[in-house]
Formats: sequence, structure tokens, C-alpha cells
Amino acid sequence: MAVKDKLLDLIFPRRCVVCDELTDRQGEALCSRCQGRILYIKEPCCMKCGKQLKSSGQEYCGDCQNKKHYYMQGTSLYDYGSMSDSLFRFKYAGRMEYADFYGRELAGKKAAWLSAVKPDVLVPVPIHSSRKRKRGYNQAELIAGKLSRYSGIPVNTSLISRERKTQPLKNLSYGERQNNLKRAFKIRQNDVKLSTIVIIDDIYTTGSTIDAMAQAFIEAGIPGIYFMTLTIGRGI
Repeated sequence: MAVKDKLLDLIFPRRCVVCDELTDRQGEALCSRCQGRILYIKEPCCMKCGKQLKSSGQEYCGDCQNKKHYYMQGTSLYDYGSMSDSLFRFKYAGRMEYADFYGRELAGKKAAWLSAVKPDVLVPVPIHSSRKRKRGYNQAELIAGKLSRYSGIPVNTSLISRERKTQPLKNLSYGERQNNLKRAFKIRQNDVKLSTIVIIDDIYTTGSTIDAMAQAFIEAGIPGIYFMTLTIGRGI
């Protein structure tokens, strides 16, 4: 740990990314109390969206058995319930410093998956310009940037844009989400020469946003569309 970082820790003590209390581990973003509180997604997982399953005899969650997805496969790091407060502060309370912890965790724990997929670029889910002005940042872009730093995989933030200001998805049904996202995304580069993309976002619920982006990419001639998110709900 650099001397500069040690001095900063003394002047501005770090707070744990999970509980938001002062961390008892110098230079660490996670306190000792919360090391065992984070629930990581582990096998058995849905072979399509990556949601954790209850039974090792299952291959797909209930959602993926009944819905067509445009993406090829996805993976997520945390169970949403264990990181929901952290994610809320990161997304809505300006805690942009969390991105470094998230990016380092993704790069370390998902290294094998990324190595197997071999993406050309990471593409964060874009937010509408009006929402970005209000919030001040795009949380998916911050995550992608830090993941790129630790993994060495480049980020492309100019490939696709959000043209429509869609409603918040959390209170919408699956059908409403699909209608809400119709033609919400637009490819901005006409000379796309990519074969594999990993879409980056903070949370996966029904997959409507990822599918809307994946469809746009496929129509632009990019065949391999995957996703990686920080958090995901449980499969059924």
C-alpha cells in the first residue's frame, strides 16, 4: 500500500462497501465483520442467465425455460439480497468509490469465465442523457471501467446509445418491460467489426434490458453477445 494511500486512509477513513461503517482493515474496502456476509453466486447455476438454482438436477431457471433470450449466456457475482444496500448507495447516493471494489472482485472471481468467452470489448448498459445529467454518472460505465483496468479488456462506450428515456423497470411486469424497451437502444457505429461483446450492468432481473441491447447488436451483425452483472436474483 502506497504512503499516499495510507495518509488518505488516516485523513479520510474508509467505510465498508457492505455495511457503510468505518472499516477496521486499513486500506481495505470491506470490513472484517462483512467478509462472510456477502453471498456469492455459486453452482448450481442456470446455464443461460446464471441465476443460482436450488437443485443440481436443474439446467435452467424457470424464466429461461419459458422465455427466449437474445444473448448467449450471462454470469453475475453477488446474490442481490446480500448487496442491495451497497448497490443502492453506489447507484443513487454518489458512492462512486465502490466501483473499484466491484471491478476488482469481478476481474478476480470471473477471470475463468472471461477467459472462456474471450470478449473483444466490454459494453456498459447506457443510460439516457437526461438521467446521466441528473445522477452525474452511469453506474454501469464505472463498473466496466474498473473491470477493464483489472482485466485488461477494453471498454467501448460509444458503440450503442439509449435513445428513449424509458420508465424505471423495477415496478414493471415482464411484458411492460419489453414494451418499455422497444427500440430504446441504437447502434452508433456503422462499421462494427466485433464478434464477441460482454454487456456490463449492475443488476439482472428479467433480462429485458440485456435482451433489448443484444437484439440491437445481433441486428448490427455481432453474433456473440454475453453479459456480466454485479448482482442477480434467485432462480426458480
